[in-house]
Amino acid sequence: MVLGKVKSFTVSYDCLNDSNVPVFSSGDCVSGRVIIEVTGEIRVKSLKIHAKGFAKVRWTESRNAGSNTAYTQNYTEEVEYLNHKDILIGHERDDDNSEEGLTTIHSGRHEYAFSLELPQTPLATSFEGKHGSVRYWVKAELHRPWLLPMKTKKEFTVFEHIDINTPLLLSPQAGTKDKTLCCWFCTSGPISLSAKIERKGYTPGESIQIFAEIENCSSRMVVPKAAIYQTQTFYAKGKMKEVKQLVANLRGESLSSGKTETWSGKMLKIPPVSPSILDCSIIRVEYSLMVYVDIPGAINLSLNLPLVIGTIPLHPFGSRTSSVSSQCSMSWLGMGLPERPEAPPSYAEIVTEEQRQSSLDVPATREELDGPLFAYIHEFRFQPPPLYSEIDPNPDHASRTEERRLSACPSR
Repeated sequence: MVLGKVKSFTVSYDCLNDSNVPVFSSGDCVSGRVIIEVTGEIRVKSLKIHAKGFAKVRWTESRNAGSNTAYTQNYTEEVEYLNHKDILIGHERDDDNSEEGLTTIHSGRHEYAFSLELPQTPLATSFEGKHGSVRYWVKAELHRPWLLPMKTKKEFTVFEHIDINTPLLLSPQAGTKDKTLCCWFCTSGPISLSAKIERKGYTPGESIQIFAEIENCSSRMVVPKAAIYQTQTFYAKGKMKEVKQLVANLRGESLSSGKTETWSGKMLKIPPVSPSILDCSIIRVEYSLMVYVDIPGAINLSLNLPLVIGTIPLHPFGSRTSSVSSQCSMSWLGMGLPERPEAPPSYAEIVTEEQRQSSLDVPATREELDGPLFAYIHEFRFQPPPLYSEIDPNPDHASRTEERRLSACPSR
């Protein structure tokens, strides 16, 4: 018998989104298929899958042990988030090459479904950094007698969702700083900087509105600028490694001595970046907005405003860029008021005749509360209100009352 050959061996995911990209979150069910396409006929001992997710950190540092010796110190750390195994064909033991218990796969395309549930505990968001990464994947292994196992692996993306619609992430961020320049024994006036953004949380693709005021009382020409930075921090063996990268920036107009510049919502767009990673013990990804004044020949005057890049965008009525009252007033402008107000329900719809009659029966304890006030409350407790009408039943009486009220007010 001529043995068949494996033409293709792949892993495919059942995507949960319209973009056909395998993206999942903690608690989701990851499902897919192992696809085997063969020519001829093959005999298989087992088909296994191994799903794994972990954060891993690694970097090296050179150390001097003396005048003529040096060595390299390795720093590594790993945190496991997912470890799942399953058998789709065959059995667990693959160490023998017996012909017993083999499965025959005929020529053609064959799909073997698999599914697994991600842990309910928070997972780290997928990430690729300079000294570490967070990766999730499913690996399939095809074992056949007298042959080396065939392996294929495919990664999937995990997002640990960050909802920016929380009080902490919707709170404004602001700061103020000033700096006085000195040159030998001469002191120039101060440079002052104040900046504010309307919230702490944003999602990729949004623009940050920057409100700032820069006053230059020095003798130098300065330039106001703003930039978004990503800070990657890696931890291993009690050590820390930090990498800071520029994400986006903008430049204002040059500011001469004695001039002031105001930014009234200057826009800085956030490019497609990885969400913040705040819950992983060995990798942190954080963001900040730096608003600063570039001072030639001196250390820049800068303000750092923390940012959190989330995955769940701002709800329509969660924005602080416009007040709730203004939004409500605008919504009312688009709605027409009814021509005639709706009459209230009748008294009989609310209070039954039995309730009214029972209220007239004075309890035995009335003597303890006897008095004009109790009589008034008891008498009118279940009495029907006046009939509803849009026409004033006593127009003359109302006009005379109004005239008496006006005449009683002293003229100004």
